[in-house]
Amino acid sequence: MTIHQSDEGRGLIGHVKWFDPAKGFGFVVADDGGPDILLHANVLRNFGQSTVADGAAIELTVQKTERGVQAIEVLSVEPPEPVAGAGLSDLLELDPEVLATRPLEPARVKWFDKGKGFGFANVFGGSEDIFVHIEVLRQSGLADLGPGEAVCLRVIDGKRGRMATEVLLWDAAARTEQDDEDE
Repeated sequence: MTIHQSDEGRGLIGHVKWFDPAKGFGFVVADDGGPDILLHANVLRNFGQSTVADGAAIELTVQKTERGVQAIEVLSVEPPEPVAGAGLSDLLELDPEVLATRPLEPARVKWFDKGKGFGFANVFGGSEDIFVHIEVLRQSGLADLGPGEAVCLRVIDGKRGRMATEVLLWDAAARTEQDDEDE
């Protein structure tokens, strides 16, 4: 669905086909069809994210080049639809609207192993590990985290300790807080 047209490019809405932060790029498929759209890591970083989950809805400004259609700006990212049966038992009984009211806690990623499907972060000023599950990461619209990466977490006390219910990269969290203040 084309949403605007200008000399700098045209806007469109689609979804992430795949994105590999190690390779530094991925591809987006437009909702209204057409060729795959190259999404370079630098364009995603300019939006404030270093990664994006496969299947995430994304709004872009794109340009046609000699090498094909490429994203030149990311305008918005929405997490992919939850996978049926992939919920974490700690979160299944909790109201998503209540979880969304939890405060954002600034943290730094200790480590995250995409292959294992989990990792840990530490809230600034604290030493306690916060468990981060890959499904929470995916529902937050992200695919991976790097050691030392600055994030903001919504945290609950789970059955086996503190765990993240939402992960926002630092820049995205700053935009969220600014949007909340503007309302």
